[in-house]
Formats: sequence, structure tokens, C-alpha cells
Amino acid sequence: MAGKVQARREALRTKLIDIAEATIAAQGMDAIRARDLAHEADCAVGAIYNVFDDMGDIIIAVNGRTFHKLGLKVAASLRDTSPDAPVDQLIAMSYAYLQFAVDNPKLWRTLFDIQMSNENVPAWYLQELGHLFANIARPLAQLFPEMSEDELDLMTRTLFSSVHGIVLLGVENRISGVPRTRLEQMIALLLRNITTKQTVS
Repeated sequence: MAGKVQARREALRTKLIDIAEATIAAQGMDAIRARDLAHEADCAVGAIYNVFDDMGDIIIAVNGRTFHKLGLKVAASLRDTSPDAPVDQLIAMSYAYLQFAVDNPKLWRTLFDIQMSNENVPAWYLQELGHLFANIARPLAQLFPEMSEDELDLMTRTLFSSVHGIVLLGVENRISGVPRTRLEQMIALLLRNITTKQTVS
């Protein structure tokens, strides 16, 4: 009996995440409401809180999926690059990141709009983010073999933040950004210049 109850809970959990993912993709994070989710899932509102602590947990679950899909796209971009061309790898991954943001603007934006404290981030969520950063760190380690592990981690996060900023400004058509047609050129310019710097102070 316990096994059947757990299976029903897992089925409901998956169904709710599916519905929330589709809602965010179409309307954004602010469209997530317990009553609407319950209606689409054909369950009571209270049943939602048997499998999730709150609405934020559902959004985090969707973000976990989004990070996983993003990671797969970024990893796939390396297939046509040479392992001996780390800068080309970084550029290819950045282009893939840009394309993912263009194709999935609301899901991508939700990755960064939800508020979480460092103490409340699930381990699996950090694992997905870690996979993404690991893809960036590998070519950086080739370019900067003298860096310590801490310096390499900082460089990885610096490059990610820099590319993310370009993509954010461009995708949202902010006045300080550049036309979307020139975003790839801007990303390549940044990466080719920053990766020629052989020291980090």
C-alpha cells in the first residue's frame, strides 16, 4: 500500500511540474497559482502541498529541468569544436546559451528571477548548475593552467556572468544592449580578448 501511495505522489508531482513548466514557458513565473495548477492537474489545492512545501518549490523544480536542458544544449555545442581550441569551445557554448535564452525566454529568465537563500538551495539544483560551470571550466583550465582551483572557479563565474549580462541586455532589448543580430559578435569579442589575459589579480 505504501508503494502505491508513493507512486501516486510521484505521479502528481511530475504532473504539477509539467503543468508549471508549460505555464512559465507561455506566461512567465508570475502566472503560477495554486488554484490554477490544481484545476489543470485535477486535484485539490491541498494535494499540491502534500508533494511541495510551497509554490516556490514547484518553480525550483521547473528550474532544475531548465538547467538540465540548458546544460545539454551547451554540452552539445562542443561536438563540432576541437578539444585543442578552448576559446572556440567557450564561444560555441556561449552561442548555445544565447540561443537557449532566445528560444526559451521566460523559462530562462525564471532561472534568475526566483529568490533563494544559499541555505535553501537543493543539492540537485546546485548539481545542475555545477555541470554547466564544469563545461566552462574545462577549456579555461587549458587556457590558464597556472590558475589555482579557486581562481579557476572565479574565472568561470566571471565569464558566465559576463556572457549572461550580454545575453540579458540583448534578449530583453535594453537600451544599453546591442541589436540581437550583433550579440554573437559581441560575445566572441569579449571572450577572445579576456582569454588572452594570462594573469588574474
